[in-house]
Amino acid sequence: MARRTPLYTKHIEAGGVMVDFGGYELPVRYTDGILAEHAAVRERAGLFDVSHMGEILVEGKATAYLEKLLSNRFSDMAPGKVRYSLMLYPEGGIVDDVLVYRRAEESYLVVVNAANREKDYLWMTEHAEGVTLTDASDETALLALQGPLTREILKGVNIPDKYYTFLENVDVFGINATVSRTGYTGEYGVEIFVKNADAEALWTKLSEKGAPYGLVPAGLGARDTLRLEAAMPLYGHELKREYFANEVALDFAVKTDKDDFIGREALLKHVPEYERIGAFVDGKGIAREGAPVFDESGEIGIVTSGTMSPTLGRAIAMLRVKKARTGGIYTEVRGRRLNLIETPLPFYKKKK
Repeated sequence: MARRTPLYTKHIEAGGVMVDFGGYELPVRYTDGILAEHAAVRERAGLFDVSHMGEILVEGKATAYLEKLLSNRFSDMAPGKVRYSLMLYPEGGIVDDVLVYRRAEESYLVVVNAANREKDYLWMTEHAEGVTLTDASDETALLALQGPLTREILKGVNIPDKYYTFLENVDVFGINATVSRTGYTGEYGVEIFVKNADAEALWTKLSEKGAPYGLVPAGLGARDTLRLEAAMPLYGHELKREYFANEVALDFAVKTDKDDFIGREALLKHVPEYERIGAFVDGKGIAREGAPVFDESGEIGIVTSGTMSPTLGRAIAMLRVKKARTGGIYTEVRGRRLNLIETPLPFYKKKK
């Protein structure tokens, strides 16, 4: 049976259409639909329930442990900063992608994907040395307020100035919270951690404060189209155990020049054969996840994510393809050929 977040009742009240995602019942959309929610986030603001994400506290000799466990570097990371990283298998494939929050000198919060929570916690426990790990997921709710009017909605609230920074013990309309300048939409926004008991009150407060600014609740459907436009990878699509970490266009988070970490030796030995790229569909049609990609020589890869971009008004896709390609590339959907035009990622960048 799927789990429910503390905001389940709020979703039902708002007309949420519930689906199973990562083992949780979550809204894929609300009454007005995915396109309206997507547009609201790009133009005004949207409110997401992301309480299904996992939160794991790491304390003790935490810095040394995370340096060994994860692909990014943390010894030079100041408290109050957030850093994206990959967690790898010894053979160089990907366990998960995570966000790491440095709370104090030797205290961190690692946020993991919902579907990988148990697997990640077990992996982290198996490799634990000199640290105490606490899975705080079941006690923690996480709300994401995303969109260009976020600051107006949170007027009077202490918001971190810089992207990938956070503040603890922030008063958010009378509720104690951790406020992080992070998100999965490509827009200005925050993610707000609170205790489960405070989740409904925070949702209500944000909805009330946001109503004059056109804030709407947003579900999984809009979250996916938004993250795809921003070229943000999703585990199980762009990231998998079978994909080497040096083939997924995330080299900024893979520091092979630091001391040893799990998977480092495999990456140093592996010459990347594939890469993650972006493409537009030339003409009508949508390149769907799982569709094969071809060039003149034959099959060279796969579509990992694809949709009709609501913002751009054209079909976009992220592909995993061989670095060595001959001529133009295309995919086939229901026996019909769709030509693909390679384009730099991301597809969309927020306005300054």
